[in-house]
Amino acid sequence: MSKRPRHRPRRSFPDAERVILECELEECVHCGETLVLSGTWHVRKYVQTMKGPLFVAGKSKKCDSPNCSHGGHHYHASKVLQISLPQSTYGLDVLAFIGWQHEHEHKQFVEIEKMLKQRGIEVSERHVGRLYRQFLALLGGMNERVEKRLDETAEKHGGVIWGIDALQPEGHGTLLYVLYEVLSGTPVAGAQLDHPTADGLVKWLKPYQELPYQVLATLSDGEGTIIAALETCWPDASRQRCQEHFLANLADPVLEVDTKLRQWMRNDLGSLPAVPTEPEVSDVEEKSGQSKPAPPFAC
Repeated sequence: MSKRPRHRPRRSFPDAERVILECELEECVHCGETLVLSGTWHVRKYVQTMKGPLFVAGKSKKCDSPNCSHGGHHYHASKVLQISLPQSTYGLDVLAFIGWQHEHEHKQFVEIEKMLKQRGIEVSERHVGRLYRQFLALLGGMNERVEKRLDETAEKHGGVIWGIDALQPEGHGTLLYVLYEVLSGTPVAGAQLDHPTADGLVKWLKPYQELPYQVLATLSDGEGTIIAALETCWPDASRQRCQEHFLANLADPVLEVDTKLRQWMRNDLGSLPAVPTEPEVSDVEEKSGQSKPAPPFAC
């Protein structure tokens, strides 16, 4: 067994919140048949975020149609990319926090390391610098490696699927928007915007709109500015809303009513006496199969 590098310790957080994500696509982009769960995990890892550690697992889907030109191809849960970058065990919010503290608060890496450790995040000064460079690379957009991945995806599938999501890192008011390619699971670019508008997002997306790839579909949550920007840049592409956001929005009113119902039951029924329990059968009676006779009814 090969030894792990000393500068890459294996970290685990047994009490971490579990986040299980499934592929957001419902239908095969090639034949239109319904995708089915493949029964495999394409990622399983612990991720340190500003709100605490997470155990993130992604479930793949595949097309089982025998007539599909891409039958058996696995489609991954791209929502994982909205938590952390590939091969990274730190959340995007941690990268954004490091970038903000270094660029706007003029903190040195050793100071940021101390701030993160105070929040319970295990990191070294050297790794803070590495995460900062990852953050700059994300904001920098396309590079040779990303372009190669997009070329391969477009050749294999006949096009790409763009996804956009936004998060608000703790500590400042700017939003971090991330553009990623769904089929290959590739983060492509990021942008920090103080007052995001549809026109601002369209301006950011213009270089990617001009890429020579057919856009098969777009994926996003229900944020109006994102939807407007996607429809402006790629009006002919079918659009799908992220199922996780959609289901969460459906559950919100139910959760509110359920919370009120539980509070009402505690207030109105909490003073009732407990329900009496049946007397337990003794071990001797249980072994013999006999029990005491029931008392006669009173006349």
